[in-house]
Amino acid sequence: MITYFYKVLLLTLAICTLSVKINAQTTGDGKITAKVIDAQSNETIPFATAIIIDRKTKAVVKGMQADVNGNLLINGLPKGVFTFKVSYVGYQTMVRDSVSVSDAQNTVNLGTVRMKPAKGTALKEVAITAQKSTMQLGIDKKVFSVDQSLVSEGGSASDLLQNVPSIQTDVDGNVSLRGSTGVKVLIDGKPSLIAGGDIAQILQSIPASSIESVEVITNPSAKYDAEGQSGIINIVLKRNKKLGLNGNIGLTAGNRDNYNGNTSLSFQNNKINLYGNYGYRYGNRPGGGFNNITYKKPQTDLVYADQTTESAGLDKSHNAKAGIDYYLTSKDILSLSGGFNSRNQKESDLTMIYKYGSQRNPLEFSTRNNSNDGSGNSYDLNFDYSHKFKTQGEELTFNFGYSTGDNDRFQEFNTAVYSRAGIPVSEQVELLRNINNGENSNYNIQADYTLPLGKLGKIETGYRSQIRYSDNSTQALKFNNNTGVYDADYALSNLFDSKDQVHALYLNYQNQYKNFGYQIGLRGEDALLNTSSGGFNNAGNITFTPGKIEYQRLYPSVYLTQKFKGEQQLQLNYSRRVNRPRPWDTNPFTDYSNIMNWRRGNPNLLPEDVHSFELSYSKFWPKVTLISSAYMRRTNDLIQRVRSAPNSDGVTITTPYNLTRDISSGFEFISKVDVLKAWNFTANVNVYHSDIAAAPAYDIEGNSGFSWNTNVTNNFILPYSITLQVKGEYESDEVMAQGKRNANWVADAGAKYDFPNKKASLSFNVRDVFNTRKWNMEFEDSNTKSEFQRRRYGPVGNLTFSYRFGKTTFMKKSKKSDQGEGRSDEESF
Repeated sequence: MITYFYKVLLLTLAICTLSVKINAQTTGDGKITAKVIDAQSNETIPFATAIIIDRKTKAVVKGMQADVNGNLLINGLPKGVFTFKVSYVGYQTMVRDSVSVSDAQNTVNLGTVRMKPAKGTALKEVAITAQKSTMQLGIDKKVFSVDQSLVSEGGSASDLLQNVPSIQTDVDGNVSLRGSTGVKVLIDGKPSLIAGGDIAQILQSIPASSIESVEVITNPSAKYDAEGQSGIINIVLKRNKKLGLNGNIGLTAGNRDNYNGNTSLSFQNNKINLYGNYGYRYGNRPGGGFNNITYKKPQTDLVYADQTTESAGLDKSHNAKAGIDYYLTSKDILSLSGGFNSRNQKESDLTMIYKYGSQRNPLEFSTRNNSNDGSGNSYDLNFDYSHKFKTQGEELTFNFGYSTGDNDRFQEFNTAVYSRAGIPVSEQVELLRNINNGENSNYNIQADYTLPLGKLGKIETGYRSQIRYSDNSTQALKFNNNTGVYDADYALSNLFDSKDQVHALYLNYQNQYKNFGYQIGLRGEDALLNTSSGGFNNAGNITFTPGKIEYQRLYPSVYLTQKFKGEQQLQLNYSRRVNRPRPWDTNPFTDYSNIMNWRRGNPNLLPEDVHSFELSYSKFWPKVTLISSAYMRRTNDLIQRVRSAPNSDGVTITTPYNLTRDISSGFEFISKVDVLKAWNFTANVNVYHSDIAAAPAYDIEGNSGFSWNTNVTNNFILPYSITLQVKGEYESDEVMAQGKRNANWVADAGAKYDFPNKKASLSFNVRDVFNTRKWNMEFEDSNTKSEFQRRRYGPVGNLTFSYRFGKTTFMKKSKKSDQGEGRSDEESF
């Protein structure tokens, strides 16, 4: 299998090289030049994407991205009449028709193209269309348009993230960036309270159809929250961008009784923008796995324990969002939006454990039936105001956000233990119940101010406060065989409350001299986590133990950018970051859900201190985009989950601790290649090395090694209005503090048919085509050695029907300009 993926990698590189050669052979000496700026701030828009379309054949002739100064130069054009289109994520697409290249005029200067933000402006449909660019670059982030991902239709946000370069998700929905966990995941730029803030459950609750784009910020500047060891992933949900009354509806049905539905409705004129969307998800998640343990230093006759699990999960969720933008004046916008999520989750696990002696002689057999019913509701409300001053580019924005949610769970454990000497001779049954209740609320207050200084550059400054309250309780009950009722089990019951607050100020300064640009920033944060954990004695009396983690830190960031000829750019950046302990990581009470591996929090956890360096190089050809990065990250006070020595029953306890440090470094390559008119692909290769220092106090000898992962997404345009998408992904072995994660590979595919009226489409996809998606891990220390596997059973197929309706009814009049200034999106300029 590894040899196969090496061949795929070599083939991809060969295609890249071939495409470069093909593009180098483009004939014609025609040129089109332009400068792309923000219509409101007059700031340049780096890396805006422009395409040239032959008016006669409707074929895309050339493509190019603007440089760091917003300048566009498209050369090598043949004679002819073309349509010029320029687009960028968050802005309206601008179009100029009938651009003529001839012997008499082989250089066409379109002047300044003033692009208007999508929010608060109108879009107009035109007959000439082209597929939206799937990848955009900013000074400190990459933006991936994912609303065209065929292989994710009918799935969840977790399924969709698996198709974004640099991002990986595991069987439980945990997210990593460039192979490293500790990533900060935001929804529309803010934390979510769905399922109490559990990222894995948040991603399972959001339908993929609700997502427009994913922003990947691997080394954020001082303007962003300093939280996140490996960076920030911001999931941007869809919202209205069209004038008039518009809407769409989508219905999905899949195997194993998986269903999804989503709809949206919007209205916009020159004064207001109203929008709303709703999604429903009904998803079954069958799975299973095993955990085979060898005890190196047995305390009893127990030497081997083999654990197998079969599980079934059902997720049902409702996700809704609505909002209004009101334009007080041409310079003032008020926005109010709200969201609602309701989820219901049922899980059942059947675990069988076989315990053996040194000669594999059976000692004991036990089974546990674990049922888990979870439910919760979350609400969020956001108020936004923005004001633009008379000075071009000077702007003040304000946000107040409030969210609240509850997260409840009811667990039942039915454990039967059989002593064995070849045949069962005795039986012991234990019945337990856990009632977990949680309530959470978040407050976000933020103000940002931008001041242009002309030739002296630009200043950005702002303030942000985030405050989170969390109240959680666990009531444990144990069945009394004598009375036939459940009695309180005070040893397993607890209360845990927390208040997590971060107050921050930041200042950014940026300027540019010719082709050299720089940005210097500093962020100061005051962080405080107060916790209170309550434990019961045998009489039911409770004692509270307070906890406190407080620190103040400065987080500098530096970006240096140099543009070269031939559409090349080099950037060097540095930032300091933090990975804060989550409140539940500091809860000292034990979770007994896994019969062989209990979990426990650590109230003495310190935040991780992260220093990130990155050197990136980008190159743009007409049909090839290449982004390459070399990066290094040093993490002090590294948080890792450490397993204890087993007790006499073979049970280990996993607890997070601060280890010494971890140094991760690597190279990443992302490329989008337009091979043919009907075929393009996006490829991502990441090779990295991790060096985890020894921590003798926790029986960790240290570990280091190389790992790599790659994915390739192919898009094909077939006859009869059919598009096809095929995606493959491979992850090699990866080292961990106490073992390694084994290699894994997967393939997904999808196809879509657009009906002749262009308002309806029918798509079909299959995720995990070959049923290979599984997570194998090996753990070893001085006490135990184990092999572990978790997987979801595939493949998963979905059939989706989508219908779009509405008509643009409110048009803005054309404003012609000899500078090339244009009308709103999909209008001439």
